[in-house]
Amino acid sequence: MREDGRLVLAGAPIGQAGDVSPRLREALRSADVVAAEDTRRLRRLAADLGVEIGGRVVSYYDANEAGRAQELIETLKEGRTVVVITDAGMPGVSDPGYRLTRLAVEEGVTVTALPGPSAVTTALAVSGLPSDRFCFEGFPPRKTGERARRLSALSGEERTMVFFEAPHRLAESLEAMAEAFGAERPAAVCRELTKTYEEVRRGGLAELAAWAAGGVKGEITVVVAGHVPDEGPPDLEALVAEVERRVAAGEQRKAAVAEVAKAAGMPKRELYDAVHR
Repeated sequence: MREDGRLVLAGAPIGQAGDVSPRLREALRSADVVAAEDTRRLRRLAADLGVEIGGRVVSYYDANEAGRAQELIETLKEGRTVVVITDAGMPGVSDPGYRLTRLAVEEGVTVTALPGPSAVTTALAVSGLPSDRFCFEGFPPRKTGERARRLSALSGEERTMVFFEAPHRLAESLEAMAEAFGAERPAAVCRELTKTYEEVRRGGLAELAAWAAGGVKGEITVVVAGHVPDEGPPDLEALVAEVERRVAAGEQRKAAVAEVAKAAGMPKRELYDAVHR
């Protein structure tokens, strides 16, 4: 690995400038080059922080990423420090940064990161959904057919899923998720995280789609519960024993069968026949 050039992937605040770390302040002051997704937003952030950017500022966004990445690699090979910063969150995560990082690794340039706030983990934490295992799926495809196929492929995913979505496509994406995952699948729509008008709306996918149809604004992160596998057929012997226990305790047989069958998710007639057998 080279000891001279260094690529720094800088996590930007997702809402509050006060979430910036002291390390990011220093990196903006000392970097030879700061490559920003939006140079105007970068300068506004620097002004809010009272930080003077010491090096050259260049644009680095989707449309110019391929060509600019090669230019920045040459700068890194000259032994300079390049900081990459996007509008919010970590470069390379549904934002520009991946191409440059890949090239830097191939060239043996040192790559490091300045961790910062993440909409993915923040939304996951506040969603109230299982967070021990999760996957990040980025933005769903824009085209209806492609989106339906992608979501269908995820219908059996058991991990909690995190998506980004544009506000004007939120309702139709939630409707597609309800179709693929089930109308009652628990989910949370997290809007404007860490900002003044932060909102977390929780419910079934169909319910959330109906809410979003009224119009939603702001940065959106969607968290969806994973698929819960079918536990298989119920243990009839155990269910019969439960019915007999209830009957012995004074409950009517018919009522006991109905309650136990409902709790087990099976037809009453099937359990009734098993009890008589």
